[in-house]
Amino acid sequence: MSEDKRFPRSWEFKLPKMGESISEGTIINWLVNEGDTIEKDQIIVEVATDKVDSEVPAPANGKITKIFAQADEVVQVGQVIANIEASSDQSVKTDHASAEAKKATPKPSKPKTPKKKPVSTSNSPSTSKTYTLNKNQNTYISPLIQNIAIDYHISYEELARIPATGHDGRLRKSDVFKYIEEGRPAQFAQPAPEASGFQVPDLKLDKGKGEIIEMDRMRQMIADHMVYSKHTSPHVTAYVEADLTEMVNWRNANKKAFQDKYGEKLTFTPLFVEAVAKAVKDFPMINVSVDGKNIIKKEHINIGMATALPSGNLIVPVVKNADKKDLKSIAAEVNVLAEKARNNKLKHEETSGSTFTISNVGTFGSLMGTPIINQPEVAILATGIIKKRAEVMEYEDGDKIEIRSMMYLSLSFDHRVVDGFLGGSFLRRVADYFEDFNQERAI
Repeated sequence: MSEDKRFPRSWEFKLPKMGESISEGTIINWLVNEGDTIEKDQIIVEVATDKVDSEVPAPANGKITKIFAQADEVVQVGQVIANIEASSDQSVKTDHASAEAKKATPKPSKPKTPKKKPVSTSNSPSTSKTYTLNKNQNTYISPLIQNIAIDYHISYEELARIPATGHDGRLRKSDVFKYIEEGRPAQFAQPAPEASGFQVPDLKLDKGKGEIIEMDRMRQMIADHMVYSKHTSPHVTAYVEADLTEMVNWRNANKKAFQDKYGEKLTFTPLFVEAVAKAVKDFPMINVSVDGKNIIKKEHINIGMATALPSGNLIVPVVKNADKKDLKSIAAEVNVLAEKARNNKLKHEETSGSTFTISNVGTFGSLMGTPIINQPEVAILATGIIKKRAEVMEYEDGDKIEIRSMMYLSLSFDHRVVDGFLGGSFLRRVADYFEDFNQERAI
């Protein structure tokens, strides 16, 4: 009896359609090997696209005779990825309608009703807030896993702590949902000593040759913090230009008298802190942090000052309650904090609790900068170099060209809670306080 061509004994298994606008996918993992027997509807391969991860089921009972597309390989929709031999008791239709009916089933981005189990803190190291975990070696995060992480506010660092069961140690959707249902026991775990933060995939780039310098612990923490901030907050940066001529002239005229009277150096930093604190008071919604779906409006205005250490690392000492202090008090505190920073003597309480940060990139000669938000704050101000420039000044009797001291200000803000109007208005108010400096001000 001849074989019915409608029901072949062996057929080419092609990558099915994943959606209307998707033309290709990446093989994540084969769940079967060549020679394995498979059953109808058994998941045999996982495929990633730019929109969703999909589990592709077997259309019938049979055996995998050949796999053509390997893990990490990009394949086109309709491309042959395997050969399957049907079992003796079943054949498979290969007409177009049947193939479409058996196409891959996309994974949902969330479980319908995720149940969080209570986390026990007794006699169970796996749920302790102080236990240590090794990080997953495979750092590939699929689009689906990334979307789930965003929905549940899971950082890359926390993802790296979740036990992975996928091919080559990759995280699967089921791994993440199981972890969520267990109450996220590794949420507050400390990273293993030999690893720090989320590590990017090894792209086999030619990094060149030269001296190997190992990051110190502080540099690793800074790197983790910066990556976490960019992942957590959608950054937007706005810019304005401010005329600091009046402030510069006043400071130059009074800095010696100020030091003689109070015994304190008068740099531009306390003047900046004073003006920014006023602007924050005017726009209190810039002085917030985000906690899940809640916004925490801070009751204190604590201004952090990004400061370079002798090692080249950065630290942020904090002027607490800056809006309630006069210029003398701010200058004294800024000088003390700067001196402690230079000598590596800052205490923990002097570098914690900031609600808004200033980064003076002009100290290094930079015209302007695009700073990264100091989490959990929602905005950071960068002040550029003060540079003399010829400017056209408008007067009632006509325009004049004058030499003015100009500076660019840039504000990076978290677009989840700070929109363009608030960010732009706040930045403009800071510039106004800089420009409208009272030259007759007494020290």
